[in-house]
Amino acid sequence: QAQLVESGGGSVQPGGSLRLSCAASGNSRTQLFMAWFRQAPGKEREGVASIGTGGDITHYADSVQGRFTVSADDDKNTIYLQMNSLALEDTAIYYCAADSGYVSRYARLRESEYRYWGQGTQVTVSS
Repeated sequence: QAQLVESGGGSVQPGGSLRLSCAASGNSRTQLFMAWFRQAPGKEREGVASIGTGGDITHYADSVQGRFTVSADDDKNTIYLQMNSLALEDTAIYYCAADSGYVSRYARLRESEYRYWGQGTQVTVSS
C-alpha cells in the first residue's frame, strides 16, 4: 500500500507559478501510476495531470494543457506538478493519487482508477 504526502501549496497572484510535490512511500514510484486531482469549492474533484510508471507518458486536462507540467524524480520517489500562468479558477485543493495496478491511458484522469490518495494541499490564486 502506498502512502502519499503532498507539499508546495500556497497563495499566489494570477499569472504566478507554484510547484507541488508528492512523495510516495511503501511502493517504488516506478511501480505506480500517479496523478494530480483538484477540487474547487462547490465542485467535484477533477483530474488535472497523470504520469505513467515509466515517467514518460503524461496526460493533461484541457484546462491546464500548456500551463501545467507533471514530472517524476524516481531517485526521490516523488512526482511534481509545475503550475505556471495560474488563474483564479485554478484555486482548489490539489490531491496526489496513485495505484499499483495498471491504469488504462484512457482512464488516467479518472478518480475511480486510483486507490491511494494524499491528504491534499491548498492552492489559492487571488489578486
